[in-house]
Amino acid sequence: MTQALTADTSGSDLLKIAIGGLVSGILTPLTPLLVDQLSAPGTLRLGLVAVPFAILVFIVVRRCSANPVWAALVAAIVTMIAFVCAVNAAVFIDGQAAGAAKAMRNILAGLAGGLVGTAVMALGIAFLPAGPHKAAAWWPMLMTGAVFGPLLAVDSALGLDQTSVLYPVWQAVIALRLALVLRTKPA
Repeated sequence: MTQALTADTSGSDLLKIAIGGLVSGILTPLTPLLVDQLSAPGTLRLGLVAVPFAILVFIVVRRCSANPVWAALVAAIVTMIAFVCAVNAAVFIDGQAAGAAKAMRNILAGLAGGLVGTAVMALGIAFLPAGPHKAAAWWPMLMTGAVFGPLLAVDSALGLDQTSVLYPVWQAVIALRLALVLRTKPA
């Protein structure tokens, strides 16, 4: 049962992951409308916003690695924690850049949020039984998260907070990078 459902990271499988990332990226900005109805603490509510992407990470970890179900569940929870960390990092950087142009603050906040969120995900998933344990395996995913993070600034600049256009792209590329990292053998 510890075998991956399928270790195939063929073009077809990667396309399905990318589509899943696009779908989760469309649902994530809409999730606060549902989560705001809950009377949960702020950090928990923020973590619940990441549920669509966490579900995708669960599926990717199950399909692209030999991790057991409990490890995929841990990866999903780590993803929710990473989302909270990413938002907090972005808010912190935005506050530190007070006085700068809004576009510059958004770019810096996106860079910080993308890098922090991806780093927390990588760190948590690296400790799973079938996750790569060498830092070098995670560099492509970390760099992708950082580089694509500022794309969220474009959505913000266009006023697309509820109907984000580029956030789905971020989730799709991170899911793809995760799938590619997980196909490497742990060391």
